Amino acid sequence: MRSSRLPWLMLVALFVFCFGAAAKLDLWFQGWQGSRTQSANLLSVTLGDARRLFANHFFVKADAYFHSGYYPSVFDSRQAFQTPHMAEDTGAVRGSNSGDENGFLGRPRDWIDAFSRQFYPSVHTHLDEGGAEGHPASAGDLGDSSGVREILPWLRLSAELDPNRIETYTVTAYWLRQRMGKVAEAEQFLREGLRENPGSFEILFELGRVFAENHHDLARARNLWEAALRNWQRSEGLKEKPDPFIAEKIVSHLALLELNQGDYRQAMTHLEMWKQYSPIPEAVQKRVEELRQNLPRGTGQSRP
Repeated sequence: MRSSRLPWLMLVALFVFCFGAAAKLDLWFQGWQGSRTQSANLLSVTLGDARRLFANHFFVKADAYFHSGYYPSVFDSRQAFQTPHMAEDTGAVRGSNSGDENGFLGRPRDWIDAFSRQFYPSVHTHLDEGGAEGHPASAGDLGDSSGVREILPWLRLSAELDPNRIETYTVTAYWLRQRMGKVAEAEQFLREGLRENPGSFEILFELGRVFAENHHDLARARNLWEAALRNWQRSEGLKEKPDPFIAEKIVSHLALLELNQGDYRQAMTHLEMWKQYSPIPEAVQKRVEELRQNLPRGTGQSRP
């Protein structure tokens, strides 16, 4: 009798020990900085750090939709697709594409290969230019919004998976406001990105474009661009080899804004910075000389 009860007592003791250990470990895990249990995003909790890989996949998937399915595989040349075209077209990112974007398939290897290309996308197209059907938008239209709408779910899912991917917010906002006319949604999406990435100079710059180009609130746009420039100088500008791409965008927009507002002193300041960051400083220097020659007398390079 005694020997028959011993295994059950040991099993109960083991159960109590495991229960206590689980309770202890749960308290420790809840207080651990690496715990994701407080995250409201189910995908982030489930996928963990792998979500960034999926976010990049869905971003590229959106670019494939942008090309109506005409996109290089892992076996094709990707030199002309290093930077997603839907991102490069926004002007929000630096392009690094080279080569023939129409030639990644190469010449047909034989008549069978040539014949088979009739059954899958084999022509380079963009959704905002009519897509695979080749129906360009009419004059004054915002573009083929029905086609462009197809890329938005992929971009939103990419942002959900990796909220720290700045490019997703700026690219999505561009297509929302420029091609679909949804300015309020673009602004809201950028603000969501700014909450996830406080002080992002890329998002601040794009938000400034919303106020300048869509709301026509130049004072608000100026404030956003000046904040973006300060943040760039505090972060990127302190690096040994800073990337001036966004800084050039910011100061060029500020220079043109001040010129239009008649504040020639500030315009000159921003033009000098523009020349510093521009890959073609000679062209900017020409603008500086033209401004100096055409300054109204007695203005002192300030607002008349």
